[in-house]
Amino acid sequence: MGEFSSFLQNNLADFWTYTGFYNATAGHLIMILIGIVFIYLAVAKEFEPMLLIPIGFGILIGNIPFNMEAGLKVGIYEEGSVLNILYQGVTSGWYPPLIFLGIGAMTDFSALISNPKLMLIGAAAQFGIFGAYMIALKIGFDPMQAAAIGIIGGADGPTAIFLSSKLAPNLMGAIAVSAYSYMALVPVIQPPVMRLLTTKKERLIRMKAPRAVSHTEKVMFPIIGLLLTCFLVPSGLPLLGMLFFGNLLKESGVTRRLAETARGPLIDTITILLGLTVGASTQASEFLTWDSIKIFILGALSFFIATASGVIFVKIFNLVLKKENKINPLIGNAGVSAVPDSARISQVVGLEYDPTNYLLMQLHKEANRMLNSVDGKYKVYAIYRLMNANSDGDNLLLEGTRFPLLRQQTRVRPDDPFLCLSDFVRPLSSGIPDTVGAFATTIDENMEQPFEGDDYKLMLVRIFPQ
Repeated sequence: MGEFSSFLQNNLADFWTYTGFYNATAGHLIMILIGIVFIYLAVAKEFEPMLLIPIGFGILIGNIPFNMEAGLKVGIYEEGSVLNILYQGVTSGWYPPLIFLGIGAMTDFSALISNPKLMLIGAAAQFGIFGAYMIALKIGFDPMQAAAIGIIGGADGPTAIFLSSKLAPNLMGAIAVSAYSYMALVPVIQPPVMRLLTTKKERLIRMKAPRAVSHTEKVMFPIIGLLLTCFLVPSGLPLLGMLFFGNLLKESGVTRRLAETARGPLIDTITILLGLTVGASTQASEFLTWDSIKIFILGALSFFIATASGVIFVKIFNLVLKKENKINPLIGNAGVSAVPDSARISQVVGLEYDPTNYLLMQLHKEANRMLNSVDGKYKVYAIYRLMNANSDGDNLLLEGTRFPLLRQQTRVRPDDPFLCLSDFVRPLSSGIPDTVGAFATTIDENMEQPFEGDDYKLMLVRIFPQ
């Protein structure tokens, strides 16, 4: 019995040394907490959930502590492990081109084709890259590392991963997580910068509607775009080649199944693998370094610089444009490559100041076209009711229920009154009952489901209520 007890104790002691509880460090716990925060932001705040959930869960996987000397082959950096094999898509650089294939199949270049000078806005927003590059050099990174870090300012996760895998593989985890983190935070980072650098008058600029773009132009664009860009910069061929190929699949009109696969199942699969492995690469021992902290700070600076550069460039550009051709500076942020969120932010902020001003006119046109295509396929439900009503100050009394209302906070003209809905209903003190009508409408809840694999069309569907 004594021998068995001793045997049991020894084996339990050996087992304990293999557990995560024994091998856990403060760094592991910090990274696990970061992973949980990422998942929280994705679920609770809906900050790019398709990116942050895989990355956040990958951080959890990558920071499960284990005995490194045991040869378990479960870690992402252990040769021959399953995670290591999946991670080769990142280190070898073949995940990002496949992502670009899907992006190309999602993207409509009509606005750029109809108004090529918009390309200059995109170029101006890349100053964030050069700004981060110069600062990185200044604080001690070598030129290759600084170039990899600077690309965070482009707000393009796949590009950041691709370049960092070539230029600075040891920093790839920190660069990738930084790039995707700031992409997810675009709705938080960009609007304050946009408002700070523009006047109310500039935010109300109405841009001329883009001309109609022919099918021939749409087909020729990816071909010409590929030849021009890759002849100029052949090193961009893996990414640009797949981007323009995906766009040709979309615009040709005869490869719809291939385009749908590229922008649906394919990009979804690669996004899962990319996010999970990038997250798993952030092992505490590799990630929690001063260099990682510097990279996150530089990433934030590059985003601010990129957004500001795009907005400021439009303001300067407007000085030489005719009045009818002026561009609303709020679209300057869309030069940052965080598609489609940057463009969406331009639209959202613009509508705050003028609900009828569609800054992304091509988007509005496409939405109307898509609305016509789904017309009659879904049911709209509505209810209405006439109710006894009176006003009581700023409150509205509807059949005994009090509804507090808000007065206007701004004037269109200096002498306009601050109105409230209750001003248009007989006051309670009059003793005369009034009548107020109310209605509510909704549509089939499954309307968005057919478009869940296409970010662009899903965005258009969500515009319909506006």
